[in-house]
Amino acid sequence: MQDDDAPELGWGLATRALRTGHRRTAEGEHCEPIFTTSSFVFASAAEAAARFAGEAPGNIYSRFTNPTVRAFEERLAALEGGAACVATASGMAAILATCMGLLRAGDHIVSSRSLFGSTTMLFDKYLARFGVETSYVDLTDLDAWAAAIRPQTRLLFLETPSNPLTEMAAIAPLADLAHARGCLLAVDNCFCTPVLQRPLDLGADLVIHSATKYLDGQGRCVGGAVVGDAKRVGEDVFGVVRTAGPSMSPFNAWVFLKGLETLELRMLAHSRAALALARWLEAHPAVERVHYPGLAAHPQHHLVGEGAQQRAGGGIVAFAVAGGQEAAWRVIDATRLCSITANLGDTKTTITHPASTTHGRLSPDARAAAGIGDGLIRVAVGLECVEDIQTDLARGLAR
Repeated sequence: MQDDDAPELGWGLATRALRTGHRRTAEGEHCEPIFTTSSFVFASAAEAAARFAGEAPGNIYSRFTNPTVRAFEERLAALEGGAACVATASGMAAILATCMGLLRAGDHIVSSRSLFGSTTMLFDKYLARFGVETSYVDLTDLDAWAAAIRPQTRLLFLETPSNPLTEMAAIAPLADLAHARGCLLAVDNCFCTPVLQRPLDLGADLVIHSATKYLDGQGRCVGGAVVGDAKRVGEDVFGVVRTAGPSMSPFNAWVFLKGLETLELRMLAHSRAALALARWLEAHPAVERVHYPGLAAHPQHHLVGEGAQQRAGGGIVAFAVAGGQEAAWRVIDATRLCSITANLGDTKTTITHPASTTHGRLSPDARAAAGIGDGLIRVAVGLECVEDIQTDLARGLAR
């Protein structure tokens, strides 16, 4: 992009991921600079007063105005098709800032039961202290969503695909339901990114990201983001970040900008490798069940494909083995290539046992209700040769 030129409206996804948000400085740099500064200097006291009062544009303090962070926000907003984006210190900070900016005591959330464990803890342990109640429903049961909505319901919240079972909800019908009942719909798009799925185009009001995952793509930094309209996100959620300070650092924003440049290439490559691995696991005699949206046996497979809600299956494959935790740990411990870590979205394949890690803080009953069995293993398929990943898993499955 030249200087302050606006991005072309007709630019494709890959072009926006490379060009949007960079305002070239007088130095003429080709790569986005990292503005590692806590504050900014004003030409006069009058200019400082005008900026603090919101009467003049410009940077004030890096807790809420930083050019590198702004470049990341503008680029992600362009990819998701939103009017505004607010970057945060983590994905969980993005969810917290959204709830604090848009909810108040007495409000009610309806959420899918299949959530990242920390999100459930945030809703049940912390938001509940301040008078925000949450009800949980089956992700795929539209009637259950409708039945759970109350006069006090303000927000419907879901992950699709879910973590770790990759269940999917049709977003458009949920958006219609939410708006008919006076609610907002927020979709955690961490597993798909805007390359595979654009919830705002399907009627969602808010998109949540853990930038730590695929937006970075190499497991380097922690960050989050909220994308939506100019009022709810650009003012209400931004106001929480400005005041409370769960802000993204300029360095992390720069890393995420570099991650976005290869996002489309990576997401399609992750999806191809994950589909190949899922088919291999599906045929393996030691595997009881495989959860992957790209498989024809997946209950919501009709939502996957070019022109469908989700462009491809994504990079997450979950599978169950007989023998519970002992057997699952045996498979995991036998790996030599896969990294045993709960993070996902990396170029390197990672493997974890959800019942004792990502969902370990949930009660056994809550895990059972969410379908998280002790024999379940989650693999976030990286960009290694898929045959090498298969060989690595085969070592443990043979035991």
